[in-house]
Amino acid sequence: LKSNLKAAVERRTTRVTCSLCLLLQVFQDLGTEVLSGAAKGYNICLFAYGQTGSGKTYTMLGTPASVGLTPRICEGLFVRQEDCAPLPSSCRIKVSFLEIYNERVRDLLKQSDHKKSYTLRVREHPEMGPYVQGLSQHVVTNYKQVIQLLEEGIANRITAATHVHEASSRSHAIFTIYYTQAILENNLPSEIASKINLVDLAGSERADPSYCKDRITEGANINKSLVTLGIVISTLAQNSQVFSCQSFNSTASDGGDSGVPSSPSGTSSGGGPSRRQLYIPYRDSVLTWLLKDSLGGNSRTIMVATVSPAHTSYSETMSTLRYASNAKNIINKPRVNEDANVKLIRELREEIGRLKAVLRSFELRNFRSLNEGKDENLKELVLQNELKCPPPLPLPPQIDQLTKDWTRKWNEWKALVEHYRVDINRRRAGLVIDSSLPHLMALEDDVLSTGVVLYHLKNLVSVKLHLRTKKEGTTKIGRIDSDQEQDIVLQGQWIERDHCTITSACGVVVLRPARGARCTVNGREVTASCRLTQGAVITLGKAQKFRFNHPAEAAVLRQRRQVGEAVGGSGSLEWLDLDGDVTASRLGLSPLLWKER
Repeated sequence: LKSNLKAAVERRTTRVTCSLCLLLQVFQDLGTEVLSGAAKGYNICLFAYGQTGSGKTYTMLGTPASVGLTPRICEGLFVRQEDCAPLPSSCRIKVSFLEIYNERVRDLLKQSDHKKSYTLRVREHPEMGPYVQGLSQHVVTNYKQVIQLLEEGIANRITAATHVHEASSRSHAIFTIYYTQAILENNLPSEIASKINLVDLAGSERADPSYCKDRITEGANINKSLVTLGIVISTLAQNSQVFSCQSFNSTASDGGDSGVPSSPSGTSSGGGPSRRQLYIPYRDSVLTWLLKDSLGGNSRTIMVATVSPAHTSYSETMSTLRYASNAKNIINKPRVNEDANVKLIRELREEIGRLKAVLRSFELRNFRSLNEGKDENLKELVLQNELKCPPPLPLPPQIDQLTKDWTRKWNEWKALVEHYRVDINRRRAGLVIDSSLPHLMALEDDVLSTGVVLYHLKNLVSVKLHLRTKKEGTTKIGRIDSDQEQDIVLQGQWIERDHCTITSACGVVVLRPARGARCTVNGREVTASCRLTQGAVITLGKAQKFRFNHPAEAAVLRQRRQVGEAVGGSGSLEWLDLDGDVTASRLGLSPLLWKER
């Protein structure tokens, strides 16, 4: 028994090691090409195609034990960013995750009602191409945040058991990375952007009458999108071959040395009618419409064909190989996504350099022809040429200063996002700002106020780890003319110099008004220490109103609401005996939650 168990463990260890080596080899062959193209500013698309159970999701996403291509590529972007830190450049990374289920688009990174989640529509911009309206984009600053978003999206993705695989993907998933770099090129500030589409397609399979109606509908929509993808790939391959033949014929006819006469209008060199570009049915499927630029436009596209070694999958394997064979014939025209003004300046500089070279050759020929002539005429000719071509002017110092200011703003913005743990997302026409720390949101009565002001409260854990101050977890509120430095400065009627303090420790936030200071919480005047709860409305002085937000407490209340527990509203106040120790366990909050956040 021990020997059999040992042999089984050795076999499993060997399989795991082989899978790890295989994914690492795939990343070295394909993932490094993705990173290299993204660093140069090209759009990249990497998608896996194959039948159900052939390893598409395993190749693209992997497992916790063996990381797939998508996490490795994300890790490579941040490693490249750290390696290029000494250079005068800055990077910004945003991600989005969507799935196409039954020809409808769903955002995998947005919490919404399941019945109303498939309402995103695909639009087409005249310059940017097809896009999903209302798709959330999340700014990430490290690899850990990317993994959290990936895990969240994978958990929301639809899977079901089939005859081939017990957890088969029933939708197409597209993980998009928006990689923007601010660089200094030829002493000019420039910005290049790259869009990386990492696509995990649903597996094709034969229809089975034993499936329920939903499964048959899913399979029909999956096969429809995959058939449309095959038609698009085949049409693009044919158009690429026609383009190559026309280019070859035009080159041969222009050369004149080959002896082959040029074909008349409307006929090819073989005597038959000329082949026109075929119509490409991108809009027949949501998948091909979204991947329009990736399949036949401005993108470097890589296809991973996954096949099954089983002899029963012979026809599916041959179909996948035909897909790959047609995809190899497609010719795309990728270009660097850079600033149009910087590109124009570079092209003008190259043109100026070419004209200077022509002028120098002309001067050299004139010098040789006039070498036997008079020296005075030669000097006069050189002087005239110098007057025609003045020396290049040095670059103005404003450009250098603009680059420095732009880089400084990037670094300040990144430091603010990391320090205050703020996540800024775009939701349709709105902008959502999420923070994981307790904060006050100002409620302005002034109709001329147009900004949103958030005041983050000092926390005991964050202060100990980062700020290293003695006044741990205490936020002071008062006027600017106070003897002590105030963290939040207010002006208005009935605002005292030292108005109040807010202490945050172990998930408990307590408001302590100063003697004679007017403080109101949820319409009740507070004269002693009071614990603040999620959603409490605080009035300081006569008209300074704030809303208190406690993200950790709100998360616990949402969990209780889901399990059906009765939760008190935001208008409730809990008065505490603050002479003793206040711990998070009395409030139902875990201190570990704060440390992890």
